[in-house]
Amino acid sequence: MNPEALSTAVLAVLTPIAAERRPGEEATISASDIVLDRPRNRDHGDWSTNIAMRLAKRLGAVPRELAQQIADGLNATEGIAGVEVAGPGFINIRLEAGAAGALARTIVEQGSAYGTNDSQAGISVNVEFVSANPVGPLHIGHTRWAALGDSIVRLLLASGANAVREYYINDAGAQMERFALSVLAAAAGRPTPEGGYPGEYIAELSQRVLAAHPGLLELPEAEQLVVARDQAYAYQLDEIKQSLAAFNVPFDVWFSERSLHAAAPDAGPSLVDQAVDRLRAQGHVFDEDGAVWVRTTDFGDDKDRVIRRSNGEYTYFAADAAYYLNKSDRGFENKIYLLGADHHGYVHRLKAIAGAAGEDPERNIQVLIGQLVSVRGARLSKRAGNIIEMDDLRAWIGTDALRYALERSPADSPLDLDPELLQKRTNDNPVFYVQYAHARTHNVARNAGDSGVDRSEFAPELLTHETESALLGALQEFPRLVAFAAQVREPHRVARYLEELAGLYHRWYDNCRVIPQGDAPIETVHRTRLWLNDATGQVLRNGLDLLGVSAPERM
Repeated sequence: MNPEALSTAVLAVLTPIAAERRPGEEATISASDIVLDRPRNRDHGDWSTNIAMRLAKRLGAVPRELAQQIADGLNATEGIAGVEVAGPGFINIRLEAGAAGALARTIVEQGSAYGTNDSQAGISVNVEFVSANPVGPLHIGHTRWAALGDSIVRLLLASGANAVREYYINDAGAQMERFALSVLAAAAGRPTPEGGYPGEYIAELSQRVLAAHPGLLELPEAEQLVVARDQAYAYQLDEIKQSLAAFNVPFDVWFSERSLHAAAPDAGPSLVDQAVDRLRAQGHVFDEDGAVWVRTTDFGDDKDRVIRRSNGEYTYFAADAAYYLNKSDRGFENKIYLLGADHHGYVHRLKAIAGAAGEDPERNIQVLIGQLVSVRGARLSKRAGNIIEMDDLRAWIGTDALRYALERSPADSPLDLDPELLQKRTNDNPVFYVQYAHARTHNVARNAGDSGVDRSEFAPELLTHETESALLGALQEFPRLVAFAAQVREPHRVARYLEELAGLYHRWYDNCRVIPQGDAPIETVHRTRLWLNDATGQVLRNGLDLLGVSAPERM
């Protein structure tokens, strides 16, 4: 019996009680109202609910008396071994071993689908993350968002959402001109211009551009700038894509900022031009001192924003507004932005855009701000000179260890990575601890097969050891954990769950044998335990996949 089935059973008992106490009130109660928790003390049962205390006032009842009524009804429910009322009205529920143990078979049969749920079904979500300027290699800050953003999308997809990963390419503006001037200077053997980009990677790019365009430096200066910009940009963007792919982070959409400023195919107004008109139609645009403004203070911004200057030039705010509207036009009701620690000022600005566009700033947009990451003993990139590169970190620490370490802490907490720890093959290393548990499940299965233990029998009522009860309880929690982590956009909850599950599995492994000792015969309990072993491996594998981390079968 899983939590959903138990919630349904509680509702079935509660409905006639509610109808008797306050007719009509039963229609307002659903299974989603029944919150089940795992008691910290397993002596208190497998599950606990405070539904009696939550509904007592509505039903005109004393909490403990209502709890006892519910408990009496549940005691007669198939699959429930016993129910007790504790304290002011907590209902502690103990499942029959067979009802609890049946989950092992369910997990094995569902395979990679176990843990998926429909809590986000019907919801369209655009998740934009990394979005680094294409003028240099990705660095440590981008690395954290790459890991977190990808895992948030994996969680949303596992929960039924229509979610995409989107990278906004900042390929317009002054930084692209400085980038082109830097490449041209390196190609001509001149020093980096003031405000330009230093580093060996610029010299490398300049040589690649010269190889593709041998006569570059003989062209008129304006043409040199365009060729250098566009060719170096293409090379650098390709490198960014390769870095992300090696980090196991695929993107569904690469959106160019230039496309916002380009004229429509029919030579009509650009998306930025259209954005101004659309916001004006919503009644939030006004003209003052020759400039065009958006009254963003109506939506909590600290000041109104200029969208077009008096000289006719658009501001960055204009591009942000056009981009937001474009996401809505593409059918994304919900937009999630993952921004760095230095982007706090964007929160109110982006929410104001949502409000000015006629959407709900509290529902249609979410801005997540990440904190800084430091790495003990890390050296600055030799190529870039002033950053710690993603590729260098990945090569040093390893993709799995780096991703897991970045994802096991909340995004809004500063993070200090210890590469020495993350490279250890010991239980002190969290990713090793979880991956080793998964590899152990496969080792147990291999040895079981060699010893003649298979899954030809399944008697869940035999899974009665306390470590089996604890392990099954944790396995039951996985689908709810996935749904909650997707709802709150917190992949670290999956990582911490996996560590707890790995610990429970290791304790079970130390106490319960899948393979009989010596010449003892193979019994049904051994075959049943193999189901539990394989179910645990499946959940560990499914959880690691949500984090974009591999699940090795041998270590």
